[in-house]
Amino acid sequence: MLFSENELQSEIWKSISHELHRGALDPKHPFRYVNLGTIGETSPEIRTVVVRSVSKELEFHIFTDSRSEKVNELSANPSATLHFYHLGKRVQIRIKAKAEIHNQNEVSKDFWPKVQGEAQKAYTSTLAPGTPISDPNEAFDWKETGDDQFFTVLKFIPESIEALQLNGLKHLRILFSKSENWKGQWLVP
Repeated sequence: MLFSENELQSEIWKSISHELHRGALDPKHPFRYVNLGTIGETSPEIRTVVVRSVSKELEFHIFTDSRSEKVNELSANPSATLHFYHLGKRVQIRIKAKAEIHNQNEVSKDFWPKVQGEAQKAYTSTLAPGTPISDPNEAFDWKETGDDQFFTVLKFIPESIEALQLNGLKHLRILFSKSENWKGQWLVP
């Protein structure tokens, strides 16, 4: 378990914050991979992405290609939800956030050197993500240089963080809102 009803809300906040930060630092942590929900053109969209960095203010950074659908969706509507699940601690965390898209600016330029070697190829393909192809090998055509033209950092600024601690019949649910200075509010699970 990550938290119990006997803890102060401030202690629960610290535990949640700690685990979210660990997700960006430890490649084996369950919070490293997060489900990202966006508003698509005709329906909600969800996909799994990698948390690359979490700031002290709990701003989440995710890398992508500027030509991806998620960038189009977030350009049209910056509202997003990040969904984390930790099987071992039996806790779900949902973060409602506003997205900022950083491409070819100071933020993306600062992160680009952290993408090492072959990993840069994920952001340098000649074809845009989602392009129809007739042979899977067509997807593996990359620019020769480590060009950061399409490298994009999605920054998610949380508005609320909700945690659901699963515990048999006595689940616990708590909501922290930025508008309330991250003060907790218990909710019925």
